[in-house]
Amino acid sequence: MATKTNPGRFFEDYRLGEVIVHAVPRTVGAGERALYHALYPARHAVYSSDEFARAAGLAASPLDDLLAFHVVFGKTVPDVSLNAVANLGYAEGRWLRPVWPGDTLRSQSTVIGLKETSSGATGVVWVRTVGLNQRDEAVLEYVRWVMVRKRRREVVVPVTVPDLAASVAAADLLVPAGLDFTRYDFALAGERHRWGDYAVGEVIDHVDGVTVEEAEHMLATRAWQNTSKVHFDVSQREDGRRLIYGGHVISLARALSFNGLANAQMIVALNAGAHANPCFAGDTVRAWSEVLDRAETSAPGVGALRLRLVATKGAAGTLQGADGKYLPEVLLDLDYWALLPM
Repeated sequence: MATKTNPGRFFEDYRLGEVIVHAVPRTVGAGERALYHALYPARHAVYSSDEFARAAGLAASPLDDLLAFHVVFGKTVPDVSLNAVANLGYAEGRWLRPVWPGDTLRSQSTVIGLKETSSGATGVVWVRTVGLNQRDEAVLEYVRWVMVRKRRREVVVPVTVPDLAASVAAADLLVPAGLDFTRYDFALAGERHRWGDYAVGEVIDHVDGVTVEEAEHMLATRAWQNTSKVHFDVSQREDGRRLIYGGHVISLARALSFNGLANAQMIVALNAGAHANPCFAGDTVRAWSEVLDRAETSAPGVGALRLRLVATKGAAGTLQGADGKYLPEVLLDLDYWALLPM
């Protein structure tokens, strides 16, 4: 019987240096913003109010940075992680320009690394993904690596592990054109804390929690057109459970971080990230942040904080055990740069 369906790629199907153009372009609009804010308790002012954004030097309120990430990421799933066992990490991520309602986004990825795992049943694939708008302008770029099933154990793939930067240098952060926080309204933003109020090493407990529901995470994953089987099909895992999309956890944690980081308005870089343990429906996600670094920018009134954002089912401030491994209650460890008023 002839087949026209896509079974997804297996580890041995990737070739170093291959450029993969992902289907299908997606025009995003105000509906995506409303859905995103309905799914997560997201309320950073630049992404909520045209008037607040205009007072900060932008033409209007752009779409949330992580909404843009989810759309760009979702395009890649059928070609990169449809047969993935796990999404392992991120590096060298930068938001290059805002995404506006009406923009059409598409994605393409370059294979930059391949390494078979010791089991021989899977391999790790590294890709550098770029999100482009309708003018072929890059809006977002990042590296991620995934563990993908092999179709045939006997196939040997040459090993290449990419050399990735530990973090995005502060000098390489791109501040959106026109952004100006000199007239920043702290009352409307929701908190009074400025860039200078945060100290390197400070840990912030974001206090609140959200219990993950099966329907919500599947709605979110469908909205971003992420087709990874483990998020929908209970037969894909031995335990018969749907795995919560890692981006859903990222957005929950980022939204929860508003309480204590309400003025961390825009994410501009993704230094590193790990989905430390699986998340399932019924888990209650909490978040805490650690200030890792501070930097000034050339934009008026705008500073940058490097933050570690941790999503957990446990207590704030706890991350790893004595063995250096993530504690079982830790779900996400994300290292990013955000822009704040000085």
